[in-house]
Amino acid sequence: MHRSKSAAAAALLTILALLPLAATPVAAGDTKANAKAEQQRIIRYWTAERIASAKPRDFVKTADGKFVPKAKPAPGGGSSTGASWTQGGPVVRRTGKVLFTMDGGNWVCSASVINDSRSTYSLVLTAGHCAYDEVNRTHATNWIFVPSYDTAPTFDCNLNEYGCWTASGLVVDSGYATSGSFNTQATVHDFAFAIVPAGNRGTQLDGLGSYPIAYPGAASIGTVHAFGYPAAGRYKGKDLTYCNGATFNDNLNSNLTWGIACNMTGGSSGGPWFSGFTQAGSGTATSLNSYGYSGISNMYGPKFNNNTKAVYDRADTTTGSSIVNVAP
Repeated sequence: MHRSKSAAAAALLTILALLPLAATPVAAGDTKANAKAEQQRIIRYWTAERIASAKPRDFVKTADGKFVPKAKPAPGGGSSTGASWTQGGPVVRRTGKVLFTMDGGNWVCSASVINDSRSTYSLVLTAGHCAYDEVNRTHATNWIFVPSYDTAPTFDCNLNEYGCWTASGLVVDSGYATSGSFNTQATVHDFAFAIVPAGNRGTQLDGLGSYPIAYPGAASIGTVHAFGYPAAGRYKGKDLTYCNGATFNDNLNSNLTWGIACNMTGGSSGGPWFSGFTQAGSGTATSLNSYGYSGISNMYGPKFNNNTKAVYDRADTTTGSSIVNVAP
């Protein structure tokens, strides 16, 4: 677990350019200017039309054992398995929607702000498949985090209550990056961290507050609250939604991942699971929304472990995108 920092509140995406062999040094001011320009480019990219056309990047496992994109919600419902979060509190501003480009398309996921140790960067936890294309083996682009998306109906980053936040880097585990498809290997390593510098308002993201993370995370028969912005089926993607209940091992996935009763749909991927959650702001990130099964009203997530910690540690000490190879 890592301590929280209180800073003012973040965003930008730095793209490294190929320099000629005899390149001259780049002034710090030029680097900052380029980063600011890239940040504004990403914000401009997300027009109302692109946001409306973005699709959830979520997966379900079918009866023949294959993971496929999640097309519709599972049946069921209830106040603890997929209800609108109406109680307010810090979780509203610490959880948000993620928009990104991957394999030529625009996609939506969810994410949350996690504790870090730096005064110049913040960290956002999301699913690996919301940060990295496991088939084409490349990081997502145009990645942007919008906290409290409930309050951002016009998606104007200058008017949104908590702004918009781009990333200078996305960090994933090699177990996810080398999976080749969304499969059992991918589910075990389906976590990622976005590195978020100062935002378009010159503030730091974790000034909004952040949650600690634990490795290992959830415990079997422990209770968690899961949050996200489901955007498929009966959900419209503009309402922070939650499930809460006891965790259990996914015996259909060799007990390698956790499950909870939950009918959130596509778009909720990457949303956090909190143990010890309270409306006042307590809670520890112990897993996240990762995948489901066709026809079963459950959500499943990875078991945070030393690999998760290694990916976190890399993200907490670097500024660019990378893949972390954890020695066995």
